[in-house]
Amino acid sequence: MNVIIAKPKPKPKPIFQISNLSKIYRTGEVEVRALNDVSVDIVEGEMIVLLGPSGSGKSTFLNIVGGLDQASSGEVLFKDLELTACNETQLTRYRRDHVGFVFQFYNLIPSLTAWENVALVTEVAKAPMTADEALAMVDLENRMHHFPAQLSGGEQQRVAIARAIAKRPEVLLCDEPTGALDSKTGIIVLEALSRINTELGTTTAIITHNAGIQQIAHRVISFLDGRLSDVKENKSRIKPAEVVW
Repeated sequence: MNVIIAKPKPKPKPIFQISNLSKIYRTGEVEVRALNDVSVDIVEGEMIVLLGPSGSGKSTFLNIVGGLDQASSGEVLFKDLELTACNETQLTRYRRDHVGFVFQFYNLIPSLTAWENVALVTEVAKAPMTADEALAMVDLENRMHHFPAQLSGGEQQRVAIARAIAKRPEVLLCDEPTGALDSKTGIIVLEALSRINTELGTTTAIITHNAGIQQIAHRVISFLDGRLSDVKENKSRIKPAEVVW
């Protein structure tokens, strides 16, 4: 009798390894510690939600991981690249080649159509999608030739998401992407983010004040007063349409 022994699944690799991360802002003699000794790994391909009250350090954490800000101390590794040792030129290259950003406000160029807003990114990326492909990922094929003023808030946010993913980033960082949207529209945006995470394998981090959104994530990282207060794994996840707003 032949016994087949199943091989254990390989453990997902961390795409970020973050150790003892701190950030201090100084204005004259006033010192504000925005992050205090934060250590956590982020796994390749996972979706995480960052929770915490205003001023807890979520955005500072995301900005350092995204190469938009520099740490005061500690270490952030993106694969084999030590972000905390990079200069501005190296961080610019890192953002351009590896990271997509989505913010609460869409920052679209009003005089360009949805297609043209997305196409701008494809001109500087190494191996981009076409603007048509990126807009199809967020179900906007029929609105691509409309200007931002002709689009709803949710549609504008989905254009911003398409613009962020058009360069095929390994990491998508979202700071309150549903903060300016009603529940119905917010769910549509979350569905787009979830689809990108699932279909493209893009490591996705979402900052939100809406605790209900945490249930769509693989893991939830909570901040309080610049520190990690909790890191938990969701044993069962819900679909964006099931989020209680």
